[in-house]
Amino acid sequence: MILDIVQVGDPVLRQKCKPVTRFDGELCKLLDDMKDTLKHAEGAGLAAPQVGVPIRAVAVDVEEGYFEFINPIFVWQKGEQCGPEGCLSVRGKMGDVTRPSKVKIVFQDRKGDKYSLVARDFFARAVCHELDHLDGVLYTDKASHVRDSED
Repeated sequence: MILDIVQVGDPVLRQKCKPVTRFDGELCKLLDDMKDTLKHAEGAGLAAPQVGVPIRAVAVDVEEGYFEFINPIFVWQKGEQCGPEGCLSVRGKMGDVTRPSKVKIVFQDRKGDKYSLVARDFFARAVCHELDHLDGVLYTDKASHVRDSED
C-alpha cells in the first residue's frame, strides 16, 4: 500500500524515534508499505517517521540493492564527500551536504536478526540521510545551501 509521506513542518519529523522492540506482522506490514511507497516516489530512502511512524526503521533503495535497517547504529564513519541531496519530505528543494564517504552500521532485519554492513559513496550518503531522520534531523539542518530543485 502506498503511504502518505509527511512534509516538513509535521512534528513527527523532529522526534527522536523509539527503538523497535516487536518484530511482528505489524512491523512487516509497515516495511512492505514503506517499500511500495519508496518505489512509487522513486526515492533512494525512506524512514518510518516520514510516513508518520516514529520508530527506528528505514528503507534504502540504491544501486547496491534494497535494504531495510531496523534499530541501526553507526559503528564508524570515514572520509568525506559533499554533494546534492533532496528529501521526499522536503519537496522541491535541494541542498549541498557534507557526509562521510564510508560508514559501517549494525542493525536488525525485520525478524530481529543482527547484521553489520559497510556502505560507500552514494550508498553511505543515503544511509546517513535516513538515519538522521531517526533523530529528528533533516538534511536542510546540515546543508550549506538549500535551493529550489529546479535550479
